[in-house]
Amino acid sequence: MALDGLVIHSIVNELQSKILGGKIDKVYQPENDEVVLHIRNNKENFKLVLSASASNPRVYLAKDYKKENPINAPMFCMLFRKHIQGGNIVNISQVGFERIVKISVESLDELKEKTTKDIYIEIMGRHSNIILTHSNDNKIIDSAKRIPPSISRVRQILPGMTYNLPPAQDKLNPLDDISEDEFIKELESFDGNLYKSIYSRFLGISPVISKEICHRANINENLSTSEYSFDDLRSLYKEFKGLFKDMKNNIYSPCVVVDESVDKIIDFSCVDLTMFKDLSFVKNDSMSYIIEYYYKTKDIKDRVHQRSSDLRKSISIKLDRLYNKLKKQNEELIASENADIYKIYGELITSYIYMIEKGMESVEVQNFYDPEYKTIKIKLNKNLTPSENAQKYFKKYTKMKTAKIEITHQIDITKDEIEYLENIMLSIENCENLAELLDIREELGRVGYLKSSSKNKKETKLTTKPHEFLSSDGFKILVGKNNKQNDHLTLKIASNDDIWMHTKNIPGSHVIIKSDSKDIPETTLYEGAMLAAYFSKSKMSAQVPVDYTKKKNVKKPNGAKPGMVIYETNNTMYVTPTDELVAKLRIKEN
Repeated sequence: MALDGLVIHSIVNELQSKILGGKIDKVYQPENDEVVLHIRNNKENFKLVLSASASNPRVYLAKDYKKENPINAPMFCMLFRKHIQGGNIVNISQVGFERIVKISVESLDELKEKTTKDIYIEIMGRHSNIILTHSNDNKIIDSAKRIPPSISRVRQILPGMTYNLPPAQDKLNPLDDISEDEFIKELESFDGNLYKSIYSRFLGISPVISKEICHRANINENLSTSEYSFDDLRSLYKEFKGLFKDMKNNIYSPCVVVDESVDKIIDFSCVDLTMFKDLSFVKNDSMSYIIEYYYKTKDIKDRVHQRSSDLRKSISIKLDRLYNKLKKQNEELIASENADIYKIYGELITSYIYMIEKGMESVEVQNFYDPEYKTIKIKLNKNLTPSENAQKYFKKYTKMKTAKIEITHQIDITKDEIEYLENIMLSIENCENLAELLDIREELGRVGYLKSSSKNKKETKLTTKPHEFLSSDGFKILVGKNNKQNDHLTLKIASNDDIWMHTKNIPGSHVIIKSDSKDIPETTLYEGAMLAAYFSKSKMSAQVPVDYTKKKNVKKPNGAKPGMVIYETNNTMYVTPTDELVAKLRIKEN
């Protein structure tokens, strides 16, 4: 997802209305590719963020900006302060319909004479840049990213060089008066899908806007233009024209599209994305608000993923070792199943002791334990007496029987550990913020899987809340986000008559249906089971078994790991989880 020409058009319009004529009080550079201008205009303070980040380039007015600035300002920041700090913004514009913003600043030079500098913010993915130039001759003062000939032979960005705009694209500007014939001709000249032809032939349009235009015209976006009738293409032109008429009139509908079932941001735009009508929207009159909301949320997700990578790797390694350990233990268990044969050897030697002499290496006797009384050959140690050989087999039998009991016990321990760590891995994958990740790290440190930075082994207070849902019948349903929350939900929040749910023998969250001393309807039980299946390792599976019982039947054994409980007198329901139902039941946070 990137800022397309439409979003740039919208943000420039907002900047013109809020900071045009404003004074630049301060300049900061918290990142190598990011500059923040503190602006005072009409008795209001603004923070204008200019970012040339390769992954998230953007321009917007920030409300909640908390990045720390370096102790020593970078050279590029010092140049900005020298040339534009104290100056007034005299012009803000979009270059053509490109993803380029131009900001002109008028200030006084060393001789107290008026001079104008231009800031170009180029939003072009990894080629994004912030460039400061002299307005009178377009000479480059400096840039956030210097581009020498060794990087690009086509276009260099270096101090002292003349600034030239990026090479023009062979596309039509959708803000120009494009006739219906021109529009259809452009589409037909492209060999490919219809929606691709729109953003390939017209400037500043992103794939999502192309698809939105097709959706509004009720046309299949994936077919080629040759597969449509002339009337279809005329309908497409009508929607295209209407959308850009709003652009010309500065009519925007800034929004973020959110899939609440998976708590994921799908896209954002300055136009109403009607093709996502079944999903949720965050809307605001300010494009800056939408941009900040999107990137702030995305930044949290990225940071959670980044900071959990070492944790996921560590748990994954531990799980692989446990899987191998369990495999070997099962092999040992199978071997121990043959212990009875050694008892038979000992008893047969004792029964036929009169036939055996010291020095014999084997003996063949009739096996009276066999229904057919078949002859069996028993190996002997020639250095032992017949009685000693019998005792050797009895001891081996006893040893293997004892080993079987111990191996079975160890297998149970290994399985419990695997179940626990699989639950941890599921919780990590479902983390929505750093606080939830911190809860998991704290838990792993407390139970000994990670080195704890704190000497205090006691459990700390919960820093996050569980998922909250409301059933179709009006019953609150709570879902734990991690083991710490699972324990808190089941052992502290749930009443004895509440319904407890969990996927059967599958890692997943504890689910509590608050009964308020009422009978729980079948619909609510089904919806609770759906949530239990959805927030489990079997989220993508069909017919997932979910156990449920009253909370009073759920116990936590002494010494059990977080999230681990035992239960009895349960029922089992089979459900197939869906995103739509989860989104429908979720209680929206204020």
